Amino acid sequence: QVRFVESGGGLVQPGGSLRLSCEASEFTVGNYAMGWFRQVPGKAREGVLCIDRSDGVTYYMDSVKGRFTISRDNAMNRVYLQMNSLKPEDTANYVCNAHSPWGLDYWGQGTQVTVSS
Repeated sequence: QVRFVESGGGLVQPGGSLRLSCEASEFTVGNYAMGWFRQVPGKAREGVLCIDRSDGVTYYMDSVKGRFTISRDNAMNRVYLQMNSLKPEDTANYVCNAHSPWGLDYWGQGTQVTVSS
């Protein structure tokens, strides 16, 4: 069964940085397209960016280009989201996603990021 745990969220001031981690168990991240989504209360979940099995990166949000990067460590079986120059509007619950080659999606519980002074 696909399982993973996100960590690294917290409270950060505007302009600050955080690195989120998505640690996988029971599957190999290198065999999946991995992505990060975010959700705020009362709104639909939104895609942020993803990395495919060939390490190609797709940004779903123009607002994070140049500030957020995604990377994968196959040896650690983890995916990271590096977030720089954070803004209050980046405040959300960030959720890790694994998209299988056969079209199934798996979701973590998320880690909360709050950007506030």
